[in-house]
Amino acid sequence: MEEGEKGEVKHILLAKFKEGISEQQIENYTKQYANLVNLVPSMKAFRWGKDVSQENLHQGFTHVFESTFESTQGITEYIHHPDHVEFANMLLPQFEKVIVVDYKPTKVQL
Repeated sequence: MEEGEKGEVKHILLAKFKEGISEQQIENYTKQYANLVNLVPSMKAFRWGKDVSQENLHQGFTHVFESTFESTQGITEYIHHPDHVEFANMLLPQFEKVIVVDYKPTKVQL
């Protein structure tokens, strides 16, 4: 593994669900997403939340899903894992808009 691939990586998905998707459906999708931690060895943690910003700059994105990996290689393994592929093929059509960003958290030295 190359030096730049090592270290914790966050995989962030911002979602705007299509009109007509119920809160119950979103809850079910979220539980299935969270269960990927038990199915994909490289996925170390999962958290999610809904937009609570008062700035109203969300551009329609209402849900945030955050997965944690130990390396960029871990994300590559996740992307190609059969359980993730099956879930993504079911989930992605439920979105009107989606943004995915992967980043390595960096502490600011003051």
